Amino acid sequence: MSVTDSPAARLQALFEGHRLTPTQRRIAHSMVRRAADVPFLSSVELAELAGVSQPSVTRFAVALGFDGYPALRRHLREVAPAEPAPGTVARNEYQQAVEAEIENLRHLAQALADTGPVRRAGRLLAGSRPLLVLGLRAAAAQAHGFAYFAAKVHPDVRLLGEGGTMLQDRVDAAVRAGATALLCFALPRHPREVVDTLAYAKEAGLTVVTVADSAFAPVAKVSDLLLPAAVGTGLAFDTACAPMLLGRVLLEAMCDDLPQAQSRLEEFDTKAAARGLFVD
Repeated sequence: MSVTDSPAARLQALFEGHRLTPTQRRIAHSMVRRAADVPFLSSVELAELAGVSQPSVTRFAVALGFDGYPALRRHLREVAPAEPAPGTVARNEYQQAVEAEIENLRHLAQALADTGPVRRAGRLLAGSRPLLVLGLRAAAAQAHGFAYFAAKVHPDVRLLGEGGTMLQDRVDAAVRAGATALLCFALPRHPREVVDTLAYAKEAGLTVVTVADSAFAPVAKVSDLLLPAAVGTGLAFDTACAPMLLGRVLLEAMCDDLPQAQSRLEEFDTKAAARGLFVD
């Protein structure tokens, strides 16, 4: 099965071009996360999965152009992939989680066929002095990793990795210092504080670039440029290989727009060797 034929990709294509309410975006996001199971869920089960009412699921189906949820489910079953061929080796839950992450990476690779959004993001991040990088709770590790490497080539990177009343103060300070952009990593479960901070940053004049688990994530409405990268949901805690890789791709795009990036890296390597910083 090709990337564009994956259940998640078909669902994304089904939702494109429709103006969905926040509740409907929540349903769409839940469907993408459980794309393989959705054709076999009742409207009540889908409502429970998305945390909405059953009538909301019905209205969602109508908004997509179907007579109701049964018609939407029939459509999804018609376009569902064929059952595994006889003799297919059964995989345990750990293997299935890895396979799901591989599928997420394939979907990301397909999305990156259009380099325009990433190159635009790279220019925005490279041009911001200072550059704010936001990521709270589950996304804190992604933000920290990006900021760690970005600081080796960007002259002024400011990490916002902890919540609290100081967040807006730090946004204000960065704007006064000349910041023009903020990069946010947003992963489930989405903290309300992240949405509020992005809204504040936009009001302060910053351009918000966001790496999120879905184009229907709650941060979409407060982002100027959203780059989706799905998370794995097969284990007790979500896995985020695709968002991490997308962060590294953004680093590469940013370096392309930083004339001094290579010389800064060479300078760091020289100093690291002089200090005996690494054992290899």
